[in-house]
Amino acid sequence: MTGGPAAPAEPGADGELTPAPTGPLRPLGSAVAAINASMLVLGMVALLAASCILTYSVFSRYFLKAATDWQDETAVFCIVGAVFLSGAYVQSLRGHIGISAIASLLPPAVDRIRRLVVDLASLAFCAFFAWKSWTLWHEAWTGSYTTSSTWAAPLWIPYGMMSLGMTLLVIQILLQCAAGLANREQPR
Repeated sequence: MTGGPAAPAEPGADGELTPAPTGPLRPLGSAVAAINASMLVLGMVALLAASCILTYSVFSRYFLKAATDWQDETAVFCIVGAVFLSGAYVQSLRGHIGISAIASLLPPAVDRIRRLVVDLASLAFCAFFAWKSWTLWHEAWTGSYTTSSTWAAPLWIPYGMMSLGMTLLVIQILLQCAAGLANREQPR
């Protein structure tokens, strides 16, 4: 690697180090990190909202004998948003589930290749998922699709959150692949 100090790295849930983007990718990496942090906050708020909505639903059904036709779908929409929108942040920490038993047995150079292959496979899957999510969102938006409940919530809302979250995840994995290739000669 030429020019500048080594990229800082942070340990993930499995102890792996994720190099930060360097060179021309540094501004994009910083922007994605800021977006990921804001999506994480939105995810926390969404989970809190879902728990409050579901608690209210139980209370109103049991004590008030009131029908609830919107609470379950709203809570599901909040949870979908929390899961998909925070996925890129979790990936930035390499916090997704992984098997690290093999990684500890491999030499560092082979482990870097293994990590890159896994990242590329994840990138292919997530890119396909993002593309399909955007097509679902477009169909729901143009077709005015709604849920089958009496509330008839628009389906473009969860599809939009899923599409945005998967797109952010693809960008995060692309940055990690680029950073891994740029820092390939650095020992881990």
